[in-house]
Amino acid sequence: MRYNPADNRELAELTKAVRSIAKEGGDFLRTERKNFKREKVEEKNSHDYVSYVDKESERRLVEQLSALIPEAGFIAEEGSGELTTQEYCWVIDPLDGTTNFIHDNAPFCISIALRNREEVLLGVVYEVCRNECFWSHKGIPAYLDEEEIHVSAINKLNDAFVELGLPYNFNAYKKMADYLIHTLYGNVGGLRIQGSAAAEICYVAAGRFEARLEAFLGPWDIAAGSIILKNAGGMITDFAGTGDFYSGREVLASNGILHEELLHIIHSFNP
Repeated sequence: MRYNPADNRELAELTKAVRSIAKEGGDFLRTERKNFKREKVEEKNSHDYVSYVDKESERRLVEQLSALIPEAGFIAEEGSGELTTQEYCWVIDPLDGTTNFIHDNAPFCISIALRNREEVLLGVVYEVCRNECFWSHKGIPAYLDEEEIHVSAINKLNDAFVELGLPYNFNAYKKMADYLIHTLYGNVGGLRIQGSAAAEICYVAAGRFEARLEAFLGPWDIAAGSIILKNAGGMITDFAGTGDFYSGREVLASNGILHEELLHIIHSFNP
């Protein structure tokens, strides 16, 4: 069936179809993980890995999503499409958390978003290891499977559970990472580094964490999670506090309550 995302009823049905595609893709990842051989891994950049699983997962997603909106373009991590002028564009990560997948470690997920020229219209993130599907679309709350989710009400940094991302661009980010760890460690409720931006933004949306910070991401890492988080009551910006986060170059995702305090910490960084 083909869909018109401008129709709210069809957007809801489209989101349901995307959820099904994401779960089917997750089944593929789960099956491949059982027999995965590390010698099949390629290194795209230093410590930045890809395998036949990423590529085949992306091929399957592109094929299935193209059937839903044939005129839509694609922005995908493994190279299917690029920034387009089409009215609609799928932004997908066929395997977010590749390094975790390679080492049989959680979490890893499939992330699918649809956006028009102005905004993200729907987002679906299927976390394979916990069999959890986070989703939302324009005009509704955010959900984990069939249960509505909300960000936490934690309002003190000392109580906050915070996730940090360590990007592959370590030469450019190492000083900032050292600063954040030094500043936050012992001053927040806990720090974690898990390795899947898409899943972790959804964890903030579900109230499991209060914030996540990272730079040098791609749009496929954060597009789906951004609408899920915002529709769960959270906030996502770049490190300057603006809405210019879609490129993924700088991303602060939070419950909203602690956002300004975390921005102040970021702005206090003096390399």
